[in-house]
Amino acid sequence: MLESRLDLPVEARAVLEEEESLLERVRAALDRARERGTAPRAPRELRSIAALRELRDEAATASADDLPAVLLEMSVRQRLIEQEPREALPDPLCPYLAHLRVDEGKGAKDYLLGHATFLDPSADVRILDWRVAPVAQIFYRYREGDEYEETFPGRVAEGVVKARRIVVVERGVLTRIVGDGLVLTQRGDGRWTLAERASLAMQPGGAGTAARPGSLGVGAGALDQARAAEVTALLDPEQYAAVCAPAQQPLLVLGSAGSGKTTVALHRLARIAALDPARYPLPAMSVVVPEEGLARLSRRLLSPLGAGEAQVKTLDAWSAATAREVFGRPIALCADPPALVSSLKRHPALYRALRDRFAKLAPASTTLPRLRRRLADVFTDRGFLEGVVAASAGDLPRSAIEETVRHTVLQLAEPLEKELASIIVPEMKRALDGRAIAEGTPDELAGTLDVDDLPILLFLRAARRGLDGAGWSHLVLDEAEDVSLFELFVLGKLLGEARSVTLAGDEAQQTSSSFAGWDAALAALGVADAATCRLAVSYRCPRPVTELARRLLGKLAPEAPARAARDGAPIGLFRFPSEAQAHLFLAGALRDLAGREPRASVAVVARDQDAARQFHGLVADLPEARLVLDGAFSFEAGIDVTDVDSAKGLEFDYVVVPDATAAAYPMTDEARRRLHVAVTRTSHQLWLIAGAAWSPLLADAGAS
Repeated sequence: MLESRLDLPVEARAVLEEEESLLERVRAALDRARERGTAPRAPRELRSIAALRELRDEAATASADDLPAVLLEMSVRQRLIEQEPREALPDPLCPYLAHLRVDEGKGAKDYLLGHATFLDPSADVRILDWRVAPVAQIFYRYREGDEYEETFPGRVAEGVVKARRIVVVERGVLTRIVGDGLVLTQRGDGRWTLAERASLAMQPGGAGTAARPGSLGVGAGALDQARAAEVTALLDPEQYAAVCAPAQQPLLVLGSAGSGKTTVALHRLARIAALDPARYPLPAMSVVVPEEGLARLSRRLLSPLGAGEAQVKTLDAWSAATAREVFGRPIALCADPPALVSSLKRHPALYRALRDRFAKLAPASTTLPRLRRRLADVFTDRGFLEGVVAASAGDLPRSAIEETVRHTVLQLAEPLEKELASIIVPEMKRALDGRAIAEGTPDELAGTLDVDDLPILLFLRAARRGLDGAGWSHLVLDEAEDVSLFELFVLGKLLGEARSVTLAGDEAQQTSSSFAGWDAALAALGVADAATCRLAVSYRCPRPVTELARRLLGKLAPEAPARAARDGAPIGLFRFPSEAQAHLFLAGALRDLAGREPRASVAVVARDQDAARQFHGLVADLPEARLVLDGAFSFEAGIDVTDVDSAKGLEFDYVVVPDATAAAYPMTDEARRRLHVAVTRTSHQLWLIAGAAWSPLLADAGAS
């Protein structure tokens, strides 16, 4: 036993022996509790005991008339307490997750954070549920050596953090201790090793490496380090040749994450407008992107190029505005359609099926009411939907059929507002909480269309009757791999006579089911003769990230790998047995990074919005932390907690994937692409963290 730690410094050996001694003390206390058959009282039981004590005090002073009623209430309370279930004892194989020692002026006191509360004052053992215990706030918000002041129920706590450690116990064995500036790990042979302090923190010097207004994502540095003209001078020969392509030549710009696709597309737009403003006026130019975050970034990046007058919209905003203009009436939209329904409505198999089904549709039948009825017939026709699913080649599950039918039937129902039209008292048309009666119920869908229905309606209208209005002088489509064939067809009908367009994309970053291949995309847009430019150098991501990203894609990776423009900080890999430990570790690491690199942009990119909300709750007290799920990125220094879809197309100095687990990213092609998108958002350093088993994609890539 002694030999397993002889190589450790004295301080590290003392920490290890302290944690081993504490674990043994906890085990002994749990053994005694099991022998006694006792368990900690549940919070509800504690409230019942407090109420019983109050009744006893009341009985001591009650009058003769009141005493019988008080005694009866005491008897009822006592029986309830006896019937209350006790909380289970902590698992002896993993009794706690973390160790916090504080001193509030009366000597040091140890608190252990776990999944269940257990107190044994005689053994000086305090295990508290980390999810609800107020003292857990100290662990999250402070570091070792910090003074703290926190308001707890009934008191204000002031003191000093003496020790703050994540303690990993697996199958009853202490295997790792992660403290502030210390990582002790037990190897397979039983020996303990001490990691370097630097491995606990993100590498410094990342501030300003990601895109900022004026830098256009070529790694030129922070805003005060590069002006628009200087950035243009940094374009490489491939990028510059693409920017200088003739305006009348449709152009497809392909490249891996960080290769400068957005740089080329926006520079080309600005150059075309500057060379021939009469034929290509800026107000008639448009930039369309899938997500609001990328739309906001595009507006910022166009401004220093003198192209701020160009219209920048998301696909959803563009389709909603176009549908209102074409059909001449407002359209009630479903805010959050089921994911399977959206996937079906954007899939190339549906595009081909509807094109054939409505090939002979009369132009007079393309009014909005008639098209809505025809579309409703399609989406409730199980036989037709079965054909679409079969033609999707496994992209769409059969469950999408019933989900689409159910969702459409709800939308076909008569809105409650019409049924309540005869009620003249406004208050009677609202629920007790003040909301509309249908809000939050299935009836809320009645009379609505999905935003994914709009491009389909516009496609049917454009194919049989055309679209009125002047065309764009130039169109930029960024992240074009996520633009559906319906959207591409309609966008193509809005191009001006010059057919001036730039598409930028990367099939490896596809995150929706809409991609049909570049040949099909260009044909739907009406520019099958587009020239192709391939960008071969990744300027955003350092070499370790570029190499990992390619391995993650596996068979989906392009034949010619992107070349990394530079080396960079190593990737941080941290796995813990539980999500709680992973969150405890990452919350502390982010606080440390925010203090050391106050000018850096940091993104915590979770698998979806629910996971992002959960993690943000752990760092919400940090003024630098922002939950961004609607694309409202500020592109300023700080910590943006977001999801893969929201972060796509953007870049940050530091990126953390907090849930690189098998559950979040299983061995599927979709998960490969989504994890690839997440890791390639960084321009300086990447961390991957798992609170369970690693994603098999990381093992397949040789990273875990």
